[in-house]
Amino acid sequence: MTEDNNRDSLFPGRESPLPRDEAPTLEEPREVVLTYSLPAEEPREVVLTYSRPARRPAEETPWYMPGEERQAEPVRLPGVPAREKGDVGVWKEAARKEKRRRRRIWIFAACFALVAALAIGGSIWASRHRQTEPLTPDEGDSASSIVDIFKPAPRTTIPRMKGDPSVRLTISEERGEELTAAQVYRKVNPSVVTVVTELSSGASVGTGVIMTPDGYIITNAHVISGGKSCWIALDTGVTYDVKLVGFDEQEDLAVLKAVDAADLPAAEFGNSDRLEVGEKAYAIGNPLGIELRGTLTDGIISAVDRQVEVEDGSMTLIQTTAPLNNGNSGGPLINASGQIVGINTLKMSGSGWEGEATVEGLGFALPISSVCFVVNDLIADGTFRGVPTIGVTVITTRDDQGGTQVQVYSVEEDFGAAEAGVQEGDIILMADGQPISQTSDLLSVRRSHVVGDTMVLTLRRGEETIEAPVVLYSNKGK
Repeated sequence: MTEDNNRDSLFPGRESPLPRDEAPTLEEPREVVLTYSLPAEEPREVVLTYSRPARRPAEETPWYMPGEERQAEPVRLPGVPAREKGDVGVWKEAARKEKRRRRRIWIFAACFALVAALAIGGSIWASRHRQTEPLTPDEGDSASSIVDIFKPAPRTTIPRMKGDPSVRLTISEERGEELTAAQVYRKVNPSVVTVVTELSSGASVGTGVIMTPDGYIITNAHVISGGKSCWIALDTGVTYDVKLVGFDEQEDLAVLKAVDAADLPAAEFGNSDRLEVGEKAYAIGNPLGIELRGTLTDGIISAVDRQVEVEDGSMTLIQTTAPLNNGNSGGPLINASGQIVGINTLKMSGSGWEGEATVEGLGFALPISSVCFVVNDLIADGTFRGVPTIGVTVITTRDDQGGTQVQVYSVEEDFGAAEAGVQEGDIILMADGQPISQTSDLLSVRRSHVVGDTMVLTLRRGEETIEAPVVLYSNKGK
């Protein structure tokens, strides 16, 4: 694709892939949303109240004392014939009929109340049990929407391409100085793209992050789900058609590749394992679509390693108060140094039910250090094969010089470390030539690998130094 074609955009000028009379209109941007309902302290029910007609004033109500017959005007009651003087039998029979009629009304009212209570109770149960259901991407609903999780996801037919296995997501271990909000925006916004997915009917809008200068882009899988084609727009308005390198719906990640792209402003990725609760956090994305693209929001890190239940499993996520809205999905969560530490993926939202708790400032992002394996696997293989695993547990201990060292605590069977002859008590001096003095050093080297790679460990065993080539198998098994 030529640059001239790339500059034809959704903003004035870009030709739609469809004829003008068939060009899709942009739907509501799509995102994964959780709804949260605060459980009631006590069971609540709907009660149908039935009030009897007010009694007549005493002066109008006939009554009798034993042995006494009171003169009174006839009193007309609903459904009861006029009571004449001395007609006590007729009046009593009519009263019994009226009593039976009222009993039937009470029984009906009670049954109606019970049915209504069961219906509302069922609705509340369903709401609570659907509170963590992600939006099906082709719904195009608002942030409070709930959809049927049994509805099959639409098929994604975006043109595919094979990724370059040598391309790996690189995470910087250095944090850098803290920046102002304006400096963070200037640094990161050029690396944030608008992702437009053309569907069978209409289109949807999400956000993505430029990973490499030649156009590898990270976004959410649900952003491109059901798409027939896809393209991205830079902050400058320049657009590129993209192809799909790979995606995994369970991990909610996708990697795209901009066609014929070069010299794009790639983002810097930071170590999300070093995040602390309370530190500053920023998000950039396209809330509510194209009109508000490139919006910066800020907040704090509310929690790390938050377990959130979604559909058929759970996800370990970063929780933040930085506001996220429809269209932010796939965009960056950023630390105060302007590094990408997460990919925004879902939020909690109210469903509109008046008895529901107010939900504010509950956004969630995939921690970049944990999902770098997914990204690398999608590039290398098109699918996620699992986390590359060494097959050992380690501990950090003191060395003879007063520093720290990493010691093998146990070796797991059927993994690469056991096959390479690694033993309990071995000291890991280096991994792939990189010095190892603490556990995080070893994890940092492992992040650069995918399943099937070989990591070379340099070990000290007593007075002997050993090199052990360890094949990294998937944590899902061989």
